[in-house]
Amino acid sequence: MQIRCTDCSCSYPETGLPYVCPQCGGLFDFDGPLEFHLEKVEVEQPGMWRYRHAFALFDDAPLVYLGEGNTPLVWLDVEGKQVGVKVEGQNPSGSFKDRGVAVTTSQLVARGITQAVEDSSGNAGAAFAAYAAKVGIGAKVFVPEYASGPKTGQIEAYGAELVRVPGPRSAAADAVLAEVRRGKAYASHACLPFGLAGYATIAYELYEAMGDAPGTIVAPVGHGGLLLGLIRGFRALQTGGYIAKMPLFLGVQAANCAPIWTAFEDGLAAVETLVTEGTVAGGVAVRYPRQLPALMREMPVGSRMAAVQEEDILPAVQALAHQGLYVEPSSALVWAAMMECLEDLLEPVMLILSGSGLKYTKK
Repeated sequence: MQIRCTDCSCSYPETGLPYVCPQCGGLFDFDGPLEFHLEKVEVEQPGMWRYRHAFALFDDAPLVYLGEGNTPLVWLDVEGKQVGVKVEGQNPSGSFKDRGVAVTTSQLVARGITQAVEDSSGNAGAAFAAYAAKVGIGAKVFVPEYASGPKTGQIEAYGAELVRVPGPRSAAADAVLAEVRRGKAYASHACLPFGLAGYATIAYELYEAMGDAPGTIVAPVGHGGLLLGLIRGFRALQTGGYIAKMPLFLGVQAANCAPIWTAFEDGLAAVETLVTEGTVAGGVAVRYPRQLPALMREMPVGSRMAAVQEEDILPAVQALAHQGLYVEPSSALVWAAMMECLEDLLEPVMLILSGSGLKYTKK
């Protein structure tokens, strides 16, 4: 399994950190399915690093560990349905992004990167700042001006340089590219494929805990990396003969900014003219999602997308809190979507709670 450009098949170089193909500008991705082998699980390694064989790292790439992985799996009875919740807010910086950033940071160190930039609505930036601090990489993080105070506070506390950019989320992405053109390495969680193998470890943990796949996985979707990583993780389990069939997937966006839902409902052309609005679920407010083409190709038959109306998001935060689960609005989308179609979901239903409620402050 190698990393290649999805357009021209150019191999990812063994040095440097291009975020897109230098030849044609295409995205890089793995040229084959992820691989998982139970006999290769290194039980002596901490957290998700027990699955290192599935990360496609250099042999001498370092283990960069802050406590990511092995997040709690909590079971609920919801209207007679068996519902599990994977509490990803228990990762070190408070979100699932730590899984992807840990793998990416290992790549950075192995490639000799000592300075890097990133853009984020908050969670990816906080994760990048944390892991960069761990290994001594100088980090600069661009965030939209509206980014949550706890998240920006984290970024600065870890020692990264924080740049607040006025305007929508896309303005922060434009600002970081100006730095990249000046020669800075871009540790992009949205463009680089390395982190997808980290997100896939959620699937491996669920399999080891349950002995099988859930009936339905419900996950929030911004750029789409979490959902794509989950799909690929379970596909690796199916290919390896560990599960008989894939779960169904329900990806969830906020209706005010739902380009991936729009593409699945009305086709890719409809995304070009989509009008978006602000949403309290800022963690998934991505107007131009990088993983949209891959999700269109790889979503299993029977899987689908959902869009949650703005007035239903904060009540979902409260509903989860009343179960003892405190999450940010982007995570609560999964509860709202599940409750809209609970009767139709195959059991057991698994909700991916992507980030802690401690990362959110009401405006």
